[in-house]
Amino acid sequence: MTEQIAGIHHVTAIAGEPQPNLDFYTGVLGLRLVKLTVNFDDPNTYHLYFGDDAGRPGTIMTFFPWPGGAKGRRGSGQVDIVSFAIPDGSMGFWMERFKHRGVRFEAPAARLDEEVLPFTDPDGLHLELVAVPVRGLRESQPRSTLPGDRAIMGFHGVTLLESDWRATDRLLHQTLGFRRLSEEGNRLRYGISAGQIGARVDVLRVPEPIHGRVAVGTVHHVAWRTPDESEQLYWQERLRSVDLNVTPVIDRKYFHSIYFREPGGTLFEIATDPPGFAVDEDPAELGTHLMLPSRFEARREAIQRALPRLSLPPVVRAA
Repeated sequence: MTEQIAGIHHVTAIAGEPQPNLDFYTGVLGLRLVKLTVNFDDPNTYHLYFGDDAGRPGTIMTFFPWPGGAKGRRGSGQVDIVSFAIPDGSMGFWMERFKHRGVRFEAPAARLDEEVLPFTDPDGLHLELVAVPVRGLRESQPRSTLPGDRAIMGFHGVTLLESDWRATDRLLHQTLGFRRLSEEGNRLRYGISAGQIGARVDVLRVPEPIHGRVAVGTVHHVAWRTPDESEQLYWQERLRSVDLNVTPVIDRKYFHSIYFREPGGTLFEIATDPPGFAVDEDPAELGTHLMLPSRFEARREAIQRALPRLSLPPVVRAA
């Protein structure tokens, strides 16, 4: 039994209109729509999952689209930035791509010995590309509509905004097993073993406790990986032992989940790697049909009528 969390499983954010969201993450970022389903707690809302060709944990960015929803507010107790890893040497390709696609981005900057390209999605969600050496990564090369030496490989990490950061530091370091790696200004970096996608967490220490509001253009939660149900139960008990209010295990069909709020207020999830997204679709057809949990099948026609129509992208083919 490991006493170290296994990195990021997925990140879930709130979008506005679903079609621009779908077009951006598939058409601009080159990710695959690996699951078209609904919010299991609100079946009149889509849940869109984007990732690599197989929807591997560590590559999955998901969205609840809220058409006409209010804009969120960035602030303490929130995932502020989601970082994607790209191969070292591909930054120029992405800058040109963003220019031609009308994506808002900032000039590349150096941070903690990394090259970082900040940009936003159509709803103003703060994202960034981080150039990383491909050599030594344990994950296989991504298969994408983009060339493999330029394609997004998965998550690099997330950045948390925290006003009272010390309790979050204790959770990350003492409970979840992240190592303190470095510090730069008001930024603290934590990580797990090298060569792992989604292995970094940055904490930005902010002086004023202006709390974020989760709505369109903000992150709803970040999910951490665990390899199986037995380790998930271990984490559930470990979190309870430090007086965190953890949910029972919830079946999300493609993974099992537990949820809790870290001391600063950000919603965390711990999700199992299995069973994965091919449990109800052939791997070659991932994301091509609206998939519903069995309890909603009797309401399929009504649910489909309530959901906005989407123009789906072609099935991803490796470049």
